[in-house]
Amino acid sequence: MDKKYIVSPSPHIHADVSTTSIMRDVIIALCPAIVISVLAYGWAELLVLAVSVASCVLLEWAVTRWMLKKPSTIGDLSAVVTGLLLAMNLPSSIPLWIVFIGAVVAICVAKLPFGGIGQNVFNPAITGRVFLLVSFPAQMTNWTPTPGFIPLPDAVSGATPLGALKEALKSGSTIPQFMQANHYDMASFLWDAGASAGEISAGALLIGFVYLLIRRVVKPWIPICVLGTMALISALFHGINPDIYTGVQFNLLTGGAMLGALFMATDYVTSPMSTLGGIIYGVGIGLIAMMIRYFGSYPEGMSFAILLMNCAVPLLNMWFHQKKYGRA
Repeated sequence: MDKKYIVSPSPHIHADVSTTSIMRDVIIALCPAIVISVLAYGWAELLVLAVSVASCVLLEWAVTRWMLKKPSTIGDLSAVVTGLLLAMNLPSSIPLWIVFIGAVVAICVAKLPFGGIGQNVFNPAITGRVFLLVSFPAQMTNWTPTPGFIPLPDAVSGATPLGALKEALKSGSTIPQFMQANHYDMASFLWDAGASAGEISAGALLIGFVYLLIRRVVKPWIPICVLGTMALISALFHGINPDIYTGVQFNLLTGGAMLGALFMATDYVTSPMSTLGGIIYGVGIGLIAMMIRYFGSYPEGMSFAILLMNCAVPLLNMWFHQKKYGRA
């Protein structure tokens, strides 16, 4: 009997998990937030999502086939996930040609030049988003609501809560006055405060993250450290001066905190492999994000924080090794 055996070092463990299955679970987890954003922002949001995903997939197919001369990798669904996450960081009113440019940066600059999935240093979707924010600040901060399939609440009818608060503080208003004037409460932060698809519903993002935990796609350490650090810093500064420093609830449930902590900081490729490295990584993201929010010129700091900590991941992987299988 002629059989071929593959001999390799132990352990010999097989799990029914693949890149495609992981990406599929992430897509499913993003669906609640996507559905709510489409209901709130209508056809415009649907077009942004469609153009972003289609651009990322087509660009990855074209580059791998015609430039890199390699087999297409679009079947692993990573390009779809990149497209969805990029779109969820953009206003629904943004011109579609800018969406395409963001996809070019995400796929052709942040992902494929490093060797494709599994080898990129920076999160592709965040890289595309930051490039657009720096290059097209007017379009990226134009939160004019587009007609949706359900009535938009007042909380999302203008600037984002973070942006509006930053302007209010500059004009001499206090945080309690701002909150009262805009009728912000816990319910609005959970379900309707925000601007982009990834900010409109913290509750929907939490539902998707619970699904990922149940499917064991992600571990909770990084999100816990990101959000825990943000909560600790918020509680400290808010306790010192509640008139100029926002509290825990506001910082956790507005802006890109939830999307960044739950879906982008947990990216397998650009986050540390060890538990201790992940904890340091998460604390660093939370710290940088809050420093930008409190003292920076930008109202939001999550994207910049994740990119900066992406730079530290190779060092964290070198300094903190996961215990080898079978070792005491």
